Amino acid sequence: MNMSFYTGAVGAYQQQQRMNVQANNIANVNNYGYKAERATFHHLMYGNVTGIDQEQLPKGTGTKMVKASVDYETGGYVETGFTFDFAITGDGFFALYDLVSQEVSFSRDGAFIMARFEVEPDEDAEPEIDPVTGEEIPPENTVEWRLSDNEGRCVLDSTGNFIVVDPENREADLDIGVFDYRIYDGMQHADSGRFSPTDKNGDLYLGTGKVIRGYLERSNVDLAQELVKVIESQRAYSYALKMVQTSDEIEQTINGLPN
Repeated sequence: MNMSFYTGAVGAYQQQQRMNVQANNIANVNNYGYKAERATFHHLMYGNVTGIDQEQLPKGTGTKMVKASVDYETGGYVETGFTFDFAITGDGFFALYDLVSQEVSFSRDGAFIMARFEVEPDEDAEPEIDPVTGEEIPPENTVEWRLSDNEGRCVLDSTGNFIVVDPENREADLDIGVFDYRIYDGMQHADSGRFSPTDKNGDLYLGTGKVIRGYLERSNVDLAQELVKVIESQRAYSYALKMVQTSDEIEQTINGLPN
């Protein structure tokens, strides 16, 4: 196979992958707490060949997008005045507990709500006795209002417990936990601007960031910068396809030569 054909095809595909990252950033430009991603490339089968006068010339088969690195810089803050909007100044994340998967994820998006949850009674809860009939009344579920991310996940306090909100006193101070890792590289970007940690991130500890009420953190996506990168990717994609087309024409010419 003509190596230039392979290199051009790989380049076109990788530029598509890069544009997917940029498109995702642009789609989240107005989502609070979202952190932009940056496409990171690495060469494929790179090496040197000996040229004229023993000069070492680079030779490779293109590049590959190895990962989408996350930019954790703060995008600024906006004052909302809402009771359950929170932002973190400094380092750290809000911790969110998924009741279904029992997984804990982390986010900088503090647009929370007061959500209603039904809590099942303890296994050792004793039934009540009906004073009239004397029959046992099995324990029933109790209603608890918790701070939630509006997607069924519960926000955790500094001790790792659910944050219970008093519906009669919504302005009361809440102990919202701020958690952090020493190493951010390798955290998996989940939906809704959340992050899932990996073993690479090390141990979890209480962060030094401060929680402010009535504010939200803006997305750190720079729309102008992303549009410039889209233009770069589009041009690189067209050049890679032009290489494929030229390589194909050369192959056709060679195959058409008389024996």
